[in-house]
Amino acid sequence: MAAEQSDEVDRIVEAWERERPDLNFSPLQVLSRVSRLTRHLDRERRQAFARSKLESWEFDVLAALRRAGSPYMLSPKQLLQQTLVSSGTMTNRIDRLVSAGLVERRMDPSDGRGILVEMTPRGLTRVDAAITRLVDAEAELLASLTPSERTRLASLLRTLSVGFDGEKAGE
Repeated sequence: MAAEQSDEVDRIVEAWERERPDLNFSPLQVLSRVSRLTRHLDRERRQAFARSKLESWEFDVLAALRRAGSPYMLSPKQLLQQTLVSSGTMTNRIDRLVSAGLVERRMDPSDGRGILVEMTPRGLTRVDAAITRLVDAEAELLASLTPSERTRLASLLRTLSVGFDGEKAGE
């Protein structure tokens, strides 16, 4: 096994340990790296979406519709639940997606007062291109890890994430 490489976080933690030996800096070893990786991931996502002519928020809504399966239709309430934005924000987003020709509003046949948001073929083409580019970009970010390392890392991050997701659900 090759010797571990050091990174900027190692240098930062080493300096803090020298200056404040009374503190335990092990959380920085993990979470500072997560923070730095988040910036790389955000940049890759923005680029993947831009190449598909989508903003991040557009991808979020279209991806929720795509995951719903054919006919790629959800109620605004279902979209709210999946994208975690306010109803006013969602209304604005739907309006903008309708104007761009990526979704259409339909009357809900099971509820005469309700509406459904349906993805158009143009929206489907864009979101499929974006998810393909995103998966390729994210695979590239993880290329230095073996498949078993990816699995182990995913499991550890899931364990950490479940605690935060549980806190959010209780709000």
